Amino acid sequence: MTTKKHALLIFSKPPIPGMVKTRLTRERGGILSEQQAAEFFRRSLYDVSELCMHALIELQRENDARLAADPDADAVTYDFFVSTTPADNVQAMRETYDAIGPWPMEVHYLTDAGATFDDHFDDAFSQLFALGYESVVSVGGDIPTLPKSHITQAFQWLDYFQSLGTPGFVQAPCQECGTSLVGWSANTPMDNQGVYYNTCGRAALDAYVEKLKETGAPSAYLMPVADVDEGGDLAHAISCLRAIEEASPAQGLFVPQRVIDWIDFMGFKVTTPPNENHDPRQYIDK
Repeated sequence: MTTKKHALLIFSKPPIPGMVKTRLTRERGGILSEQQAAEFFRRSLYDVSELCMHALIELQRENDARLAADPDADAVTYDFFVSTTPADNVQAMRETYDAIGPWPMEVHYLTDAGATFDDHFDDAFSQLFALGYESVVSVGGDIPTLPKSHITQAFQWLDYFQSLGTPGFVQAPCQECGTSLVGWSANTPMDNQGVYYNTCGRAALDAYVEKLKETGAPSAYLMPVADVDEGGDLAHAISCLRAIEEASPAQGLFVPQRVIDWIDFMGFKVTTPPNENHDPRQYIDK
């Protein structure tokens, strides 16, 4: 029997006013105060974290069931990590999670370092691989519409590629040519250099694709998930969250209730300009 470890990584800042979601603030042309923007991010971080934990618990139960049926099957464990910087922020992140604990899973903390965002991201991945984790899947805390199935499918794809002897890569785009989810295995020829530290006008999603073409590593594509950086993103998220809440009884979807409660408390309504154009298809309109 082989023992494997997989890690879910949330790469995040503490939800401190003036430090997170600044493009949503009035100081940057948005509609929220710094305190409101931080509160939105805090609630989104909580909802995304809980969703990820539920997905990991489901994967763990599936592996436990396989082991019960076949003692020679691989024993797999899944762990939840939060990485932040600098080291002083670890305590702030710990206090953030402890404020509404206990959580369904233990929260492990890392400090990432580097000269650029790419360096910081690579450092967090490298630390986890050095701890013996076979694969790492990372998401941001600002994607409250993330489907739980994205987490389970991401790990399943990475495990599938490993079973073929061709370590691979998985990603889900955001709405602006970037990514909301990325993951790869310890032996996948992949890093973040030149992806987010953009010095040549290349989008992050394209940068990953170019790296994949160069190395020949197989990849899996998951449907886009929008993050929330600006006012239009927030409006889109609100409409999607309402749709998720409505569909959940039939589909069994995870409902990001903390963000929805905040939206209700704030009294936000999504509006669009009325469409007064008549349908030009005259024969259909008769």
